[in-house]
Amino acid sequence: MSTIQAAPLAPARSAILPYAGTIFLSAFLLFLVQPIIAKQILPWFGGSAAVWTTCLVFFQSILLAGYAYADLGQRLGMRRQTILHAALLLLSLLTLPILASEAWKPQGDEAPILRILLLLLVTIGLPYFLLSTTTPLLQSWYWRRFQAVVPYRLFALSNFASLLALLGFPVLFEPWLDLNQLGWTWSAVYTLFVIVCGATGWASMKAAAAQAGEPRLAAADVAAPGVNENGAALAAPTAGRQLLWLVLSAMGSVMLLAITNHVTQNIASVPFMWVVPLSLYLITFILCFDHPRWYVRPLFLVLLLVLLPTMAAKIPSFSVNVDPLLAFLPSALSDRLDEIRTLGFVLLIALYMAGLFVACMFCHGEMARLKPDPRHLTRFYLMMSVGGATGAVLVAIAAPLLLNGYFELNIALGVLAFLLVMRGKGLWAVLGIASLMPTVYFAVVGAQEYARGMRVMERDFYGVVRTRDREVEGVTYRAMYHGGIIHGGQLQGEQYKNTPSDYFGPGSGYGRLFKAMNELRPQPRRIGIIGLGAGVVAAYGRAGDEILFYEISQKVVEIEQREFRFLRESPATVKPVVMGDGRLSLERELREGNARRYDVLGIDAFSGDSIPMHLVTREAMQLYMKHLAPDGVIVFQATNRYIDIMPVVKRHANELGLDAVLVSDIPASSIGANYWLSSTDQILVTRDKSLLAHPHIAEAASEIRDRPDLPTFTDAHHNLVRILK
Repeated sequence: MSTIQAAPLAPARSAILPYAGTIFLSAFLLFLVQPIIAKQILPWFGGSAAVWTTCLVFFQSILLAGYAYADLGQRLGMRRQTILHAALLLLSLLTLPILASEAWKPQGDEAPILRILLLLLVTIGLPYFLLSTTTPLLQSWYWRRFQAVVPYRLFALSNFASLLALLGFPVLFEPWLDLNQLGWTWSAVYTLFVIVCGATGWASMKAAAAQAGEPRLAAADVAAPGVNENGAALAAPTAGRQLLWLVLSAMGSVMLLAITNHVTQNIASVPFMWVVPLSLYLITFILCFDHPRWYVRPLFLVLLLVLLPTMAAKIPSFSVNVDPLLAFLPSALSDRLDEIRTLGFVLLIALYMAGLFVACMFCHGEMARLKPDPRHLTRFYLMMSVGGATGAVLVAIAAPLLLNGYFELNIALGVLAFLLVMRGKGLWAVLGIASLMPTVYFAVVGAQEYARGMRVMERDFYGVVRTRDREVEGVTYRAMYHGGIIHGGQLQGEQYKNTPSDYFGPGSGYGRLFKAMNELRPQPRRIGIIGLGAGVVAAYGRAGDEILFYEISQKVVEIEQREFRFLRESPATVKPVVMGDGRLSLERELREGNARRYDVLGIDAFSGDSIPMHLVTREAMQLYMKHLAPDGVIVFQATNRYIDIMPVVKRHANELGLDAVLVSDIPASSIGANYWLSSTDQILVTRDKSLLAHPHIAEAASEIRDRPDLPTFTDAHHNLVRILK
């Protein structure tokens, strides 16, 4: 008569500590390395937000490889799997420290996505791969050793460690350590991880070998692994169940990247904005896999039914309209209207962050409800990682190639609403259909609104570039948009030929500077501008002047050539646009012995409201000075809703013995009267005091306040949190 073989009794709490500690350490390192390496390579690729989404593709893909390794490695047996893993851990130490080689800096004509992926693979590939294997692998070892039910809570622990690393980077690590110190510190802690992981694996292997030689006690009241309490075998997960794991995981990943793209590109390109959605994403994993009580299914289904059509309806909007509230505000607040209107942006960001949280709670909560017996946990994690990588690839790689605008969020909301219908039964299915119809309707209308009236809309790695004509009282103005921000434009008609507009009008820093230089310096000038946009600065060129633009996006160059005429019609000699990141191009020219000696060097390569900080560091300023004529001027575009770079530039100017002043322009524009001009802030930096004293500049210039509390921003050490408005 056969008996059911009992699993060992639940281990003491102390027995789980090596596994929990190793998993915690690996997950912490896994997410700490992400911002470290991303911050290092971000300046090499123009500071574009797409660098981060491409990094996420790499992270998700290597995570998939790690989970596949953990799943397939079970076939080797405990001893061979442990030996193989220990050998790989030792081999990975040879790749330290995790600092990218300067040889990977692009020259300007490379495919950025492929180069970033290869760079990451060579720099952090093996350590990141081994860290990604740790959670499923150690849970598998733990299950083999103790056959206890704890493993899935270890997954929640790993996500908690990841969250601590992610939130701790801008608050605890970045303010105190530069990039080199961060890289070496991470490498030292990784070495400790290798030792701890190897020791845990060795202990698991020895325990498994000892258990293999010991007969288990029979116990009719305790189920053996792989059978239920009645002794019936637990079925392996079906292909359909595994596909559902993949789809749910993919939707969580798609929502993460799609909302991050939408918020950073179209609403508010606030630095570290990717931290908030990624943190929410991790929190949902922590809650859903810690305990079933956190995923209150009816609550989150109702919230999702409401939020999906609401988010879809607000896609065309770049803020929530708070103007109706202004009538109820006391007069004492009348001088703070801009701040009050900024509330509209905050409310819209809050809507999408809430929507992301609820959507991920639904996706990850449903996955947690469908998790298999721990015997199949490596397969569960494998399908989860396949879904995560698939979602990242769809948004970061497929969307820019297949879509000419930021339509991935529109599509994602519709698909998620359909999935909600499929997961519901009875009344929930009916409610799901009631939510699906308006969600799809608003998503389609939002896509149409995004494209309505656009002459051109094209997309590449660096974002979506659009142009649109606007006519008021017979005056037509063609604007170039990057994200939700105008990046220059041109008045149409021969009578407006070479008329500066938008942020470059006569009252702007550029306008006043060139007017003063025309009177003080009649000789030809050399002008360099980092960031092409619509090419408006070329309107200030005179016969004999030489103008050179630096631009990283080929789409911007192509659209400027088709849609605008500034470069073709300027009286100055406009050189062919230099492709690639502006700073890297200047560095390359200097190595080639080609110091430009610019009379004016403009720094205006910002995407939306996002500022590539590698253009405003101490090293960048020192580079600009090497390309500047002795009495030349550097012009920084400081117009921004969220970031105050003025004290940063002021500090650099003081260090180099230069003067820096702010020129603010608030044109008296209205409908039919100069509506093509925009308010702007620009910083002029020079050692020529007589130029700054010229009436055209002095009457609009103001002193920039020093901030003694603000450290000097360098390539290795800068923190955007310190200069948030």
